[in-house]
Amino acid sequence: MTTVRLPLFPLNSVLYPGLVLPLNIFEERYRAMMRELLKTPEDEPRRFAVVAIRDGHEVAPSAPGMPDPTALPERGPAAGFGDDPVKAFHSVGCIADAATIRERDNGTFEVLATGTTRVRLLSVDSSGPFLVAELEELAEDAGDEAGALAEGVLRAFRQYQKRLAGARERSLSTGADLPDEPAVVSYLVAAAMMLDTPAKQQLLQAPDTASRLRDELKLLRAETAIIRSLPSLPASELTRGPTSLN
Repeated sequence: MTTVRLPLFPLNSVLYPGLVLPLNIFEERYRAMMRELLKTPEDEPRRFAVVAIRDGHEVAPSAPGMPDPTALPERGPAAGFGDDPVKAFHSVGCIADAATIRERDNGTFEVLATGTTRVRLLSVDSSGPFLVAELEELAEDAGDEAGALAEGVLRAFRQYQKRLAGARERSLSTGADLPDEPAVVSYLVAAAMMLDTPAKQQLLQAPDTASRLRDELKLLRAETAIIRSLPSLPASELTRGPTSLN
């Protein structure tokens, strides 16, 4: 078992290997994390781990509010995540490699990172200025019939895109440039689908690529059928995820 110890960045979203993650860093705990990462030599990866939040707040409360207007705001690396942070997070996350970390004049950061490797969360250390996690790296096994499943998922995804385009009366990518490597297909489609965080998390922690693709095929068919039966969809951007406030 290969384990690594890395800074931990919890988000209200799921990061997949190969996907780009833009971040706007303003909380002090994450600013401290970025300052530490900037100490890494430029020829070495500046890595941190991203996990989806199961129970807690991505941004810690910064002012008194309901129900107690006199309550002091939470501070510290584990603010918003309870007494045992590891219980607040999903157990499988993704390592992110920060290609760009740019500090602004006001001390905040603009970060552009890319997901690389899935990891299992083993423990969380909140004794420092930011959370640090002990993580087990997870292999990406192909599973049975991954290639054929990837072809089926790509066909179903194109139909899904067309239905979304019709629902929004706008054109989407035809999918002509989509990759054909099964693992890449599985993560790209998982990121692009309109799913809630628990469903996206289930796809991330699938035991192998083929299992993820099978689940995606079922979801794509179900979601396409739902879209077909609806006269309209909510006026939100259907093909892009939001940038984290952090």
